[in-house]
Amino acid sequence: MALFVMIIRKMVQNKWLVSSMFFGILMTVALVGTMPIYSEAILSRMLVKDLETFQAEKNIYPGSHWALMGFYNEAPDKRTRIINDMDAYMERSAKPSFGIPTLELVKERRTKSVQLVAKGSQAIKKNTTATLRSFSDLDKHIKIEDGRLPSKTAVNGVYEVLLTSQALSSFKIVLGQEFTLKDDKIKGTVTIKPVGTFSKKSDDDPYFRSANLADLNNVFVVDAGLFDSEFTRGNKVPVTGSGWFFVLDYAKMNIGNVDDFIDTDKAIRNKAKSKVVTFQTEFNVPALDTINKYFERSKQLNKLMWSLNVPVLIMLGFYMFMVSNLIVDRQKNEIAILRSRGASRLQIVLSFAAEGVLLCGGAWLLGPFIGLGLTKVLGASNGFLEFVQRSSMTVRLNEDAYLYGGVAALTAFVMTLIPVLLATRVSIVDHKRQLARSQRMPFWHKAFLDVLCLAVSIYGLYTFDKRLKDMKSLGLNTDDLTIDPLQFVMPALFVVGGGLLLLRLYPYALKLVYWAGRKWWPPSLYATLIQVGRSNSQYQFLMVFLIMTIAIGVFSAGAARTLNNNTEERIRYSHGADFVLQSRWMNDAPPPPAPGAPSESATPAPKVIHYLEPSFDPFTKLEGVEQAAKVFIKQKAFFGAGSQTGTATLIGIDSDEFGLTAWLPNHLLDYPYYEYLNLMAADPRAVLISKSMADQRQVKVGDTINVGWDGIDSQSFVVFGIIEYFPTFNPNPPLGSVDASDDESKSNAPMLIVGNLSRIQFQLALEPYQVWLKMKPGSSTAALYENIEKLELPITSMINTKEDLIKAKNDPFMLALNGVLTLGFIISILISFVGFLLYWILSLKGRTLQNGIMRAIGLSLRQLIGMLALEQLLTSGVAILIGVLIGNFASELFVPNFQIAFNPSSLVPPFKVVFAAIDFIRLYAVVFVMMALGLGILSFMLSRIRVHQALKLGED
Repeated sequence: MALFVMIIRKMVQNKWLVSSMFFGILMTVALVGTMPIYSEAILSRMLVKDLETFQAEKNIYPGSHWALMGFYNEAPDKRTRIINDMDAYMERSAKPSFGIPTLELVKERRTKSVQLVAKGSQAIKKNTTATLRSFSDLDKHIKIEDGRLPSKTAVNGVYEVLLTSQALSSFKIVLGQEFTLKDDKIKGTVTIKPVGTFSKKSDDDPYFRSANLADLNNVFVVDAGLFDSEFTRGNKVPVTGSGWFFVLDYAKMNIGNVDDFIDTDKAIRNKAKSKVVTFQTEFNVPALDTINKYFERSKQLNKLMWSLNVPVLIMLGFYMFMVSNLIVDRQKNEIAILRSRGASRLQIVLSFAAEGVLLCGGAWLLGPFIGLGLTKVLGASNGFLEFVQRSSMTVRLNEDAYLYGGVAALTAFVMTLIPVLLATRVSIVDHKRQLARSQRMPFWHKAFLDVLCLAVSIYGLYTFDKRLKDMKSLGLNTDDLTIDPLQFVMPALFVVGGGLLLLRLYPYALKLVYWAGRKWWPPSLYATLIQVGRSNSQYQFLMVFLIMTIAIGVFSAGAARTLNNNTEERIRYSHGADFVLQSRWMNDAPPPPAPGAPSESATPAPKVIHYLEPSFDPFTKLEGVEQAAKVFIKQKAFFGAGSQTGTATLIGIDSDEFGLTAWLPNHLLDYPYYEYLNLMAADPRAVLISKSMADQRQVKVGDTINVGWDGIDSQSFVVFGIIEYFPTFNPNPPLGSVDASDDESKSNAPMLIVGNLSRIQFQLALEPYQVWLKMKPGSSTAALYENIEKLELPITSMINTKEDLIKAKNDPFMLALNGVLTLGFIISILISFVGFLLYWILSLKGRTLQNGIMRAIGLSLRQLIGMLALEQLLTSGVAILIGVLIGNFASELFVPNFQIAFNPSSLVPPFKVVFAAIDFIRLYAVVFVMMALGLGILSFMLSRIRVHQALKLGED
């Protein structure tokens, strides 16, 4: 207990240092704890979104699980036991094991197919067959269209049944008619009577496996209780199948319980297959494919999270080492005295270790809760230091958060003990000798860590560049958003190496400044230069720390802005305009054959299909439309240029309308792209061709080429210009189309011909074109949809660029990228601010006597504050400047490698590094506030120094 009290008193005496250390450990644990929390939250959100999309597109409820057991010739008693056993298993074991709420458990029974024989004078088609089925709780989910609900017991030996209207029409019977079931395995006489038709009570009710009840077209539905008593147990009609249909609330599905869902599915399959041998099973779980994809995405996202946080974790580790070193520096004299009086190294280390256990243990308990709050910051980010009102993610504190946090706390604990271990090696004599030799070279300069870090990072840069060139030139395939952790480690190493290298040169720059103006410097500046020059080594930690913070902030801003900008440009370029519409054209093509009809019965299509062009004018008057253009795209049009032939994509445009509608940045072409359109407008025969076509077929400006397509005779056109990019055109070889071992196949790049639409329609053929729309700023998409519906425009397909941009922004990888980079920078600034203040407060306290003497010999408070400001400028200011320069340089070198996150061969427009002024304004504003606030606090502390107290302290 006495030892514990001593440790607490020691921590109280160094409360500011200990608090700073605890803050750093806490932020480290919280940052690491956000990784599993965020991964689970974002992937759960996207999983539910994908399941919702699946339901909208396939009209199948994805939160369902269907299992069917089919019986063959089991004895009735055995079959009944199996069904009862499976009922109990599904209700008691499977239902609570899915991990998500069960909305319904539908128990279905079905008999074998039997023949219907009409009673009385009414006839029925010969050999008409049907099955009997029952569904638990059916009456809660249906409405009676005609007739009434059947009785729950046999009425005079007749079983009343329900059927759908489609079944009633298919059987060609009427309600109230009685039928006898005929089969060699039916015992006695079984008579049924349909008394009502039913339909769904709600169209979107997931209770039914079939959206339109098509699977009940030859089925009579018996009350569930009556079926079990008379058929399952009574065996009056052989039961050949029993099914269990779970309707689950998939909105509650997340990565935490998805394993339970899969395990329960496997358990149900194994249970069903283990019951009997002579039966068949059927399973249908719509969500399985989507879930399996997410396991792979989960791995990629975890790798991305770790990669993004590598630089910040390195900086936090450096911060903890710096603060721990400051704590130990203040106690080195005490440690040396204890060593000289017989204390062992182990005893001293254990005393510091006990302190570390308290700090790291507390951080481990609190850190994951803070990480829970930080996760919400990640979800609200829409760019670097940009936040939007986005629907909140469902987050929970999972076990992995504490596991990850525990590893981070343990690592922090080790980092804090390193300076202690180094300090315990020094005796009291060595300590005094070191104090007298403060101008010693730092360890990293002796070990040439700057050169080593730069060499490793430059080698990594060379490796990435080579890999990217191969992917682009060969059209190699790569998974979307494949992130290599080294993409983030290498820039961090470059920042550290570059910063240390410039700090190696900085003392020489200081000496040059001192020497250049030694005859003219005022006393305050002279004293500051002497102070900084002679104590350069003590500023090294702070300067390296600030360099890393600012450089990583600049790099993070550049990386986030570049990836966001290139993602947006890629989507805009691939679509070409804000909206791309395709309407239905009347034509003389024969209708497709009916489903199930033999292909020979289909009418052969004519060689040339004639189309009737719909009116274009309504598109120009749609709500919110600023400009509309006709764009005809013909894939695999053939061309001939002299002796050269080939196939290309033919695009027909009206140059004026197209130039006002389409999206294409001018930096992609040698000249502004509207100048190329003006060339086309001068001559209806004019065409633009792609650079790939000019290179592969040796076509040049002024050449005549013939263009046509299947069934259409070619016509001559004249080449007026050569372009490399055009909206929607990708000049790179298709993915996987190039063999790396075949040099000749590397020229397998797509080709393009752009011509005047009027000439194409008049000289070649009139075929359906797309309608491209450019919207007015701030226009409503909903209003456009309503207008299209009101005008009854026959739209067959629509591409909404804005919708795809929002979808890209909500992609889990882009959310992670923006969120983690933003969060990392905010944490960096907070840590930097705490470290900055801590260092200068300790520096001022250590120089109280010196500052008191300065006041005593006549320096005013203003001059002292000026000296302090100048000292900060020569240390912190220079470190920030170096950080900005290295951050920009690192961005220019390493950010282009981020295009490996996409399929580089399909990345059009070309990837480019983007810096936005607003990012730097935010960055510099935060840094300026930090410096100004720090200087204000230090100035206040300086003003509180009393000369007589400082001199008395010196006498003591």
